[in-house]
Amino acid sequence: MTDTEQRERLRPASIADVAAKAGVSSQTVSRVSNGLDTVKAETRDRVLAAMAELDYRPNSAARALKSGRFQTIGVLMFTLQNIGSIRILDAITAEAATHGFSIDLISIGDPSTGGITDALSRLDHEAVDGIIVILEAHELSEHSITFPDRIPSVLVDSREYDDRISVNADQRQGARLAVEHLLGLGHPTVWHVAGPTETSNAASDRANSWRETLRSHGIEPPEPLGGSWRAESGYEAGRSIAAREDVSAVFCANDQLALGVLRALHEAGRDVPGEISVVGFDDNPESAEYWPPLTTVRQNFAEVGQRAFALLNQAIQRETVDPGLRLIDNELVVRASTGAYGNPV
Repeated sequence: MTDTEQRERLRPASIADVAAKAGVSSQTVSRVSNGLDTVKAETRDRVLAAMAELDYRPNSAARALKSGRFQTIGVLMFTLQNIGSIRILDAITAEAATHGFSIDLISIGDPSTGGITDALSRLDHEAVDGIIVILEAHELSEHSITFPDRIPSVLVDSREYDDRISVNADQRQGARLAVEHLLGLGHPTVWHVAGPTETSNAASDRANSWRETLRSHGIEPPEPLGGSWRAESGYEAGRSIAAREDVSAVFCANDQLALGVLRALHEAGRDVPGEISVVGFDDNPESAEYWPPLTTVRQNFAEVGQRAFALLNQAIQRETVDPGLRLIDNELVVRASTGAYGNPV
């Protein structure tokens, strides 16, 4: 093998090499590489096969200079410990991969406006086409957060923000489903084991909706218990509930809290649902395996993530996307942890 042939073999495949191999123009290879849907399926398959055979790697830097896009989106999260946020991230990642985008993930422990602004500034310097912020902190104002001007962004949050695109599961609707279910079973009132309402929009929305729903039925809400998302908090609240004779129905702000409540009730010898009915929120994969299997509100985390990416992608493609909040309804999943008031099982 000559030196020229050896250098040619070691040289990375070019767009022209792929075009020659597939029998198409370089422009067609470029369209396939950029994920455009203007190429016939048969032609696209031929180009993709040629790319694979030649081990072709598109020059992302050159492509970004030419198109003004990097095929990367930034995702900003406060924590990787929250199950719902992780499931939303999973859906965003899957949608991004389908559309040829990679993910630049930043997790911050500082849920302040300054912490968010600093993280957004980092993403602004890391060559991303758009940003999704999975916002969990309570009562943050979009006016106090500095968003990069050149980059479109979508917030995953249940608040309405001026001049911002946001999407989330309808937390208030979900809580209303839970409370109405228990009242419909004849329970005179519904107690609440709350999440961290001082720091979490979701916990605050669920607690407020619980209060509003009871008051709409002429019932003054009892004092809520709990205060974190953890099962340990549910357990402590459950011990207080188990010691009372006037509690017949409990709505927990998430399934982990419900798990703690169920353990405390079992330890105290209180029957569920014969004496006390329990409803959770989220429908985690293991909730059907609790004892008894947990009645809960199912959030469609996948649809939240898919919708967030779709809205961002529209903005990246320069399509008009009106600001405002898109809410996704939840579903009540009835299992064995709830029953009619006054009817022991």
